[in-house]
Amino acid sequence: MADKKRGANEPEPRPIIVKKIIVEAHGGHHGGAWKVAYADFVTAMMAFFLLMWLLGATTEKQRKALADYFTPTLVELKMASAGSTGLLGGDSIMGKENYPTTGGQGNLSITIPRDASGTREQGGKAMRAADRKKFEAIKKELEARMMRNGMAKLRRNVRFTETREGLRIDLIDEADFAMFAMGTDRLLPQARALVREVATVLQTMPNPLIVRGHTDALPYAAGRTMNNWRLSSARAEATRQALADADVGNERFARIEGIADREPFVKDDAYDPRNRRMSIILGWTNGSDASDDEAGLDEDSRAAIKERDDPARISREQARRLDMGGTGLPANAALINPAAPGKN
Repeated sequence: MADKKRGANEPEPRPIIVKKIIVEAHGGHHGGAWKVAYADFVTAMMAFFLLMWLLGATTEKQRKALADYFTPTLVELKMASAGSTGLLGGDSIMGKENYPTTGGQGNLSITIPRDASGTREQGGKAMRAADRKKFEAIKKELEARMMRNGMAKLRRNVRFTETREGLRIDLIDEADFAMFAMGTDRLLPQARALVREVATVLQTMPNPLIVRGHTDALPYAAGRTMNNWRLSSARAEATRQALADADVGNERFARIEGIADREPFVKDDAYDPRNRRMSIILGWTNGSDASDDEAGLDEDSRAAIKERDDPARISREQARRLDMGGTGLPANAALINPAAPGKN
């Protein structure tokens, strides 16, 4: 079509300009790299909280099993192992290999992760629990034997206590019962029969034995060669001999001790006859966990241990023993060598 003629007063037509704009893709707000970083952060936080939950909701043994499960299987060369530079390349049958393994047994090429229960079992605690069961069985057996053999009235003279050393069996004197003749290490017939019963039940468990002698705080008269230290030691040896005569092997005895009146049974009265006693301690099985020595003790036993080891109490006890005036002896006791008048 022919262009229209424009009038004399009409302006020239403006040219039509077409602008082509190419829009590049931005992938969201200036790229998507932040999304990958955020996803990694969220994943790490989820793993962290999962780890915190596992630590709080599982036992130590279960945590060991989880750690063993995720232990990687490593394939390594047997460098510096037996025969590694020889013809067989480390596969010598007679040579000793140095290849480290977490499972405790060697393998030619790989490290085997521990099993689900863990290679290092908590053997100490398991043995301690087994010992407690055996201790309870020994206690019941001794009580039953005493009932059968006409010693029912002596049951109150036998006390069982679990300590950090093991099961302690205390054979306690009273006003109407004494283990030894007064001031000697001669076992009386009834006490010897009681020691035989104790020896019989102790033979059911091969653990080491400790025999410990105790006395009260009554002092010996001046000029006597015997004192409470010697007496408690002699009585401990006499008890050991009685146990040996009842077929307790000599290899079972770990220690024979005499500690005089330093660990009274009746703490408020050092002169009480119940402080005269023999302690036969059946020790824990060797290898049992010693780090929880007081874990299985009752509150009374823990309090007794704390009281026994209290430095202030020990100081007061030593000061009281050094005081040889009337305050350090019972009311019916008389001093043989009182201090001269006017002297401290």
